[in-house]
Amino acid sequence: MDTADRPARPGRILIDVCLGLVFAAGLVFTASAISASWGGSAWVLDAVAGTAVAVLALVRERNRLVTAAAGLAVAAVAIAVSAAADLPREPGPVASLALAVLTVSAVRRLPPWQVCAVAAAGAAVVAAGQLAARPASTAVAGVAVFFAVTWLGAVVVGAVLRALDARARSTAERVRRAERLDLARELHDVVAHHITGMLVQAQAAQVVARRTPEKVPQTLAGIEAAGADALAAMRRAVGLLRDTADAAPSSPGPERLEELVERFARQGTPVELTLPDDASWPPEVATTLYRIVQEALTNVARHAPQARSVAVAVGRDERSVAVEVVDDAPPPARPHGRGGYGLVGMRERVEMLGGTLAAGPGPGGGWSVAAVLPLAPKEPR
Repeated sequence: MDTADRPARPGRILIDVCLGLVFAAGLVFTASAISASWGGSAWVLDAVAGTAVAVLALVRERNRLVTAAAGLAVAAVAIAVSAAADLPREPGPVASLALAVLTVSAVRRLPPWQVCAVAAAGAAVVAAGQLAARPASTAVAGVAVFFAVTWLGAVVVGAVLRALDARARSTAERVRRAERLDLARELHDVVAHHITGMLVQAQAAQVVARRTPEKVPQTLAGIEAAGADALAAMRRAVGLLRDTADAAPSSPGPERLEELVERFARQGTPVELTLPDDASWPPEVATTLYRIVQEALTNVARHAPQARSVAVAVGRDERSVAVEVVDDAPPPARPHGRGGYGLVGMRERVEMLGGTLAAGPGPGGGWSVAAVLPLAPKEPR
């Protein structure tokens, strides 16, 4: 099965509604035209075949292979019946358009061997339609040519869309791999941060042992806790690298965010930065926070140079850190899905830390990138 278990997207629903209206209008128009020229019930075969293939086209995502095969089978039967009963040649315009939709869907999404099977079956049905139309009138031949052209065009469009999808997947995977390589560089910094703390506490323990031996157990407990934190941080970082631009600073705390915002503001767009009173959090969270802000500001400079201001707000509670970057660029200048593949890597990083990231139009206009990062990131399985 293909996508029967997935919820339909609003855009997909709108496309199907428009297709349904086009199919319905086409069926009514074709039935009227056949009735006026052929008379009687000659329009019934075209209406039945067109309706059947149109319905299959509207439910194509339930199983692309089955719907495409069924649509071609209906077309083949309609061609045979129309030739045997001397009825208007099939498939008619609506059935041809619906078969084109099924063909595009199949060629774009199905595995290669299934695409070849659908293409071969479609070519056979097209050939049958051409043979059934000869010898015939110019109008009959025109119906067969229309079917052949729409089918061939559908194969080409499906192949082009398939190539574009493959290119998009490849680009997204390169972004993810680049993000993981960046995380590999940060692994050293994360571990070094914790081990430095352990070293300082161990040196302090030596002093405590000489002056106040009774406090040694408390100092050793602190070293043990620091060691546990170091191990957990290393496990999280390795988990982010489970598959094997400029890197974020080794310790991108609040002062680094201020430097980042200041550099961006020097390009001409004012930036307001809001930080919490307590701006201390684990280094892997700090690095991710920095990279989110960096990517969001880069997207503003690249895609919304007309923005008059940008607001960067960082908040913290006992369990998480939240960041939101909002600009006020007017919507007409903003391409759909702004942010591109840079946010793919950010989402990969955020979700592996147990957080969430969302990007889209802001509630008051402009564009918003918002993320929530837990202060105790989930351990990788």
